[in-house]
Amino acid sequence: MKLLFLHQNFPGQYRQLVDFLVAQGGHEIVFLTQRRGVPETPGLRVIRYAPHHRPAKDAYGLSRYWEECAGAGFGAAQAAAALKEEGFTPDVILGHVGWGELTFLKQVWEDVPIIGFFEYYFLAKGGSVGFDPEFPANAHTPFIMHARNAVNYINLETVDVGQSPTHWQKNSYPESFHSKIYTCHDGIRTDQLTPDPDASIELGRLGRAVTRDDEIFTYMARNMEPTRGFHVFMRALPHILKARPNARALIIGGNETSYGKESSAEGGYRAEMEREVGDAVDWSRVHFLGRVPFEDYQRIIQISRCHIYLTVPFVLSWSLLESMSMGATIVASDVAPVREAITHGETGLLVDFFQPEQLAAEVVKVLGSPADYAHLGPAARAHVVETYDFLTRCLPEHIAQINALAAPGARPITLPG
Repeated sequence: MKLLFLHQNFPGQYRQLVDFLVAQGGHEIVFLTQRRGVPETPGLRVIRYAPHHRPAKDAYGLSRYWEECAGAGFGAAQAAAALKEEGFTPDVILGHVGWGELTFLKQVWEDVPIIGFFEYYFLAKGGSVGFDPEFPANAHTPFIMHARNAVNYINLETVDVGQSPTHWQKNSYPESFHSKIYTCHDGIRTDQLTPDPDASIELGRLGRAVTRDDEIFTYMARNMEPTRGFHVFMRALPHILKARPNARALIIGGNETSYGKESSAEGGYRAEMEREVGDAVDWSRVHFLGRVPFEDYQRIIQISRCHIYLTVPFVLSWSLLESMSMGATIVASDVAPVREAITHGETGLLVDFFQPEQLAAEVVKVLGSPADYAHLGPAARAHVVETYDFLTRCLPEHIAQINALAAPGARPITLPG
């Protein structure tokens, strides 16, 4: 089959699907992206496109997002037109709706079906905006959120089928979207992300490796920011370390801002929170690891006695499901997206996002009596295998959706085995 993927940050949510299709062979796969320096992969042609236009710094706030997405969309469309000119017409197109990359593809290939990834509808209420009173929305926020959804609305008409990875994300969209969107996660490679009782990782400060025998608790986010509850974690930290004098915190994440308002403090939210908790923390037992290679991340979760996952009501992180797949004992924020994956007391523990002392108390219990919570990790893994496994649950659904849209003459994608 001939397939065209679009995602500004290759490979995005298509990592597992593209890897499978390339490994299967027999398909012609092209991927349009803005990302630079993508390594060459046999069986996959990656083409970098540039946005045709970017908004000025002083662009009108209500149309700025549309202007940016339209520029990206027209840049992608020009790259698509060049592909068409050289003779490539895909059987199916798959792409992320959010950055406008799909917007003008029907003007290039009118009859080629498109599956759009609908990640998030911009909510003024019920989502990330205004959830935490420490970071209040301003009077203009409802208007800006509504204006941003122009991209969602135009792409609802552009795509033939939509995909959302979780029910919460699908339900963030108005009911008028629902009949066009199927719910299926990108997929977790549970066959590769497994528990490992022999895992270890070197900590330079200690001069030795730490293992499951050490009292390790972990926190991870792409970036240390309020949307992912970093401030809540940091306020819980002094209480955890005081109650557990042998415990060590391993923290994975960058110091930028992926979602929400950037910190105005020098050094970002990390520096801001370090100053706030100050001498209440034994910093010799706190390890900020930054962004680590995926293999190191796996080992860190595998040795973790308690993994902390925090988020406001927003897109569920891959890391939560990956950690569950690796059998981690998880303490997480009790918000709707997380409740879709974790049942309190069965597959993890849920705490009030706004109560760092409650978070600390639950983590301290797990660290102090791991045997009492030993059932949670295996149950979490079993749930992810049953619900989110790439090969057995998600891949068959994605293949069925692609094959159903492809023209009768296209070679169908087949399932392994």
